[in-house]
Amino acid sequence: MSWLDARAAERVRAGLRRELRARAPETGLIDLASNDYLGLSRHPEVAEGAVEAVRKWGTGSTGSRLVTGTTTEHEELEAELAEFVGARSGLVFASGYAANLGVVTALSGRGALVVSDAGSHASLVDACRLSRARVEIAPHGDVEAVDRLLAGRAEQRALVVTDSVFSADGDLAPLVELHRVVRARGAVLIVDEAHGLGVRGAGGRGLVHEMGLAGQPDVVITATLSKALAAQGGVVLADERVRAHLIDAARTFIFDTGLAPAAVGAARAALRLLRREPEMATRVLTRAAEIARIAAVPRPDSAVVSVVLGQARRAYAAAQTCRTRGLSVGCFRPPSVPEGTSRLRLTARADLTDAEMDTIATVLAEVLAQNRYPEEETL
Repeated sequence: MSWLDARAAERVRAGLRRELRARAPETGLIDLASNDYLGLSRHPEVAEGAVEAVRKWGTGSTGSRLVTGTTTEHEELEAELAEFVGARSGLVFASGYAANLGVVTALSGRGALVVSDAGSHASLVDACRLSRARVEIAPHGDVEAVDRLLAGRAEQRALVVTDSVFSADGDLAPLVELHRVVRARGAVLIVDEAHGLGVRGAGGRGLVHEMGLAGQPDVVITATLSKALAAQGGVVLADERVRAHLIDAARTFIFDTGLAPAAVGAARAALRLLRREPEMATRVLTRAAEIARIAAVPRPDSAVVSVVLGQARRAYAAAQTCRTRGLSVGCFRPPSVPEGTSRLRLTARADLTDAEMDTIATVLAEVLAQNRYPEEETL
């Protein structure tokens, strides 16, 4: 295994070595790194939702969904999520990653074509690799390229997969245009709403709903429960026929232990809060716009504010400096982003206070003044 040492040394030289940092219950840092977009991960009602579910169902789901791992709590969450986003049905998975793997592989397979946006999340990339279908990668946001690939296919079945909100840049997929092409070419559009749910659309119902595509039979939504809904798990929201097929054919559903009751209870409580306070979704975007102004980058379309610094070592140093000055920020380096585009990834939260925003302004102004300048080093 000596090759591992050589590989680790290469990563250190390139500024790409990762490390785990266990956080304390109270860090004293302002959080601009997590995906807790609505600030609900510590909300008392969400915590109580988790505790109540544990008291009722126990700590684990005890088995796969097809054996003992389905509770009435799971089915109620599925119905509530489907109704919220305007879908006909839902199916909860143990994670958002598992939901993407499950739906793409179950709806494709040999004799199918999968067209994926070049910026799709790693879970969709891995789903394509496991699908056994012919996979084509379309340039990011290029609807004409998608159309050409679908028009020239020999396969009867075809999927187009994309994020709704892309996790690194925070930009939006051209869903209306993609759906128009998908409908014309007899394909299916799979949209990962991981970063759209709770942020985009009326009351946080997601970009698919915002674009008027909710409930369309050729649109399948996936989402995670671990971001705006402050829990854990994933869900596929689609036509009832899709749900039935996934129960029969999605390996990450059939062979995985069901989502733990605590996560189900927490997600249901978070969804109730979002229904009661739909303005939370608007507050996220307002704070994101303020952070973008502070960082002198374009106004974002989501909760993600991307500040490209270029070299991996520079982005890492900037993130560490932010941390020493009271800000926890994301640091995205290859392979999460292309070479030469390492960045600070700042995520807004609905519950950021004015005092916290003042601190953010002070710290970011200092850190970015030190680290934002043209690239001179060899990457």
